[in-house]
Amino acid sequence: MTAGKILNAVCSTRLQGLLETLATFGAGQNGGMNRQALSEEDFQARTWLISEAQKLGCTVWTDTCANLFIRREGREDLPPVMTGSHIDTQPGGGKLDGCYGVMAGLECLHALDAANVRTRRPIEVVVWTNEEGSRFSPGAMGSSAYVEPARLAAYRNNLDAAGVSVGAALDAHARRFAGLAWREKIAVHAFVELHIEQGPVLEQAKIPLGVVSGIQGVRWYQVRCKGAAAHAGTTPAHMRRDALLQAMQALAPIDALAERLAGEDKRLTFGRWNVYPNAINTIAGEATFSIDFRHASAAVLDAFDSGLRACLPVDAELSCLFAHAPTAFDQQIIDVLEQACEATGQGWQSIRSGAFHDAMYLAGHCPTAMLFVPSRDGISHNPLEFTEPAQLEAGVRALAWSLFALAEQP
Repeated sequence: MTAGKILNAVCSTRLQGLLETLATFGAGQNGGMNRQALSEEDFQARTWLISEAQKLGCTVWTDTCANLFIRREGREDLPPVMTGSHIDTQPGGGKLDGCYGVMAGLECLHALDAANVRTRRPIEVVVWTNEEGSRFSPGAMGSSAYVEPARLAAYRNNLDAAGVSVGAALDAHARRFAGLAWREKIAVHAFVELHIEQGPVLEQAKIPLGVVSGIQGVRWYQVRCKGAAAHAGTTPAHMRRDALLQAMQALAPIDALAERLAGEDKRLTFGRWNVYPNAINTIAGEATFSIDFRHASAAVLDAFDSGLRACLPVDAELSCLFAHAPTAFDQQIIDVLEQACEATGQGWQSIRSGAFHDAMYLAGHCPTAMLFVPSRDGISHNPLEFTEPAQLEAGVRALAWSLFALAEQP
């Protein structure tokens, strides 16, 4: 009966109002967003969000990586149930990526307040810093530093395109929000992240909710091929050492390796290229490209690692930029999310995430899982990013049921 009261108190109109207000901070062109992590626009959004939380009687903390924790106290002083995501965006991003998860969490707090329900455990809505990684590298900075605090010392030296360091931006945040209490990592009972899918699977299946089983693992590589820069018009063919041609000749063998290992599940991207000297009348003396390979199986990722070197020119330089194992979410939390979908009367299916999320790191700290709602045409990181309001409400209702169930656990 109590869960029903909470579900009835979820308000789609209020949720849309929260999303639209958040979108006023860093509004970009064509209806998109440009709210970079730890920017002035981000600070303004955080100021508004803190005010909204305090109106609900919540306590707000921050930490050394500028994560925000909005806490609604429970009947007992037990490790909290957490939900949330991020509010930083891509330079030409949409209004929902990350933002929906935070505003959905806030709407759940509104619903609990409207239903006059106090849960056994505290519930916290978290804003993780710099998930996108579009201003500072790496992405998911706040959640990874929360789970592994030793990471932050290295992060503080990283620079944005204007030469501003993470450390300087974090110090500016500390000054701006000096009135907030500080808190570092605590025990957490469970973490649930609600997010738009950012892909086409749920929309094509005409299913409103996805219960996420885990996140694909990834390998990022950089390959540098070396040739000899020379005059385009005077150098005979037999004397040319064209680095770009070397790089291009490696693509087909790499693609064949990925195809053999992954088949229809292949996720291979050569996304970044740099050619030197990059002049129209000079043979390329050096060509560098990136490889992004993702898969749900650790064995497939390991096999790709083992086979990649043989696909490249003998003298090419190969560097691993980033590696992360596949993430499997906690089955007990998944069970709760499935029960939530059933209880709210919404169709659902199991789905695996191909994109990174903060939940990837939280899974190493506490029982964790995710919920997805559909993305129209699978579009994200784009002003056209859109999810039907009824689907957004369905996600919040499933989240509210889940948070209540988890927060009532002993």
